[in-house]
Amino acid sequence: MNETLKVLETRRSCRKFKPDMVEQDKLDAIIKAGTYAATGMGKQSPIIIAVTNKEVRDQISKENARIMGADMDPFYGAPVILIVLADKNVVTYKYDGSLVMGNLMNAAESLGVNSIWIHRAKEEFESDFGKKILADLGIKGDYEGIGHCALGYAAAELQSPAPRKENYTYYIK
Repeated sequence: MNETLKVLETRRSCRKFKPDMVEQDKLDAIIKAGTYAATGMGKQSPIIIAVTNKEVRDQISKENARIMGADMDPFYGAPVILIVLADKNVVTYKYDGSLVMGNLMNAAESLGVNSIWIHRAKEEFESDFGKKILADLGIKGDYEGIGHCALGYAAAELQSPAPRKENYTYYIK
């Protein structure tokens, strides 16, 4: 089987990570793959915030948990969080950001790094908490949080894929 197709079929969400940091060369390659995601009219509306600082990562986790209404780490212990946001002034921004998320997760899988998409980035970056992160980084514009790509190495076996549902595909020939 083609390696790309194998990655697409075998990638699974990880819900328990080891504390081991992802190697910088792998992280850089994953991020680069995200920047090559297709975007509407090539406008490249998304941005990626890479969080490897444990203190900041833990603050973001706490805010995400607060939004979720839970007392847990929504990132399952992952040591790296890649936050994807996209410029709301570009009509395709949600799709663009979603494609970046897909590229990040598939690139991670291809390099032996596990991942999971975690929501609530929209709410985070609508809050003063998220706005402060953007201001501290000097990011200006009208960005909406699309998702968090939590990265690391699995501390437990990943789930097997669910069987594909019937009638997933329809052909018009």
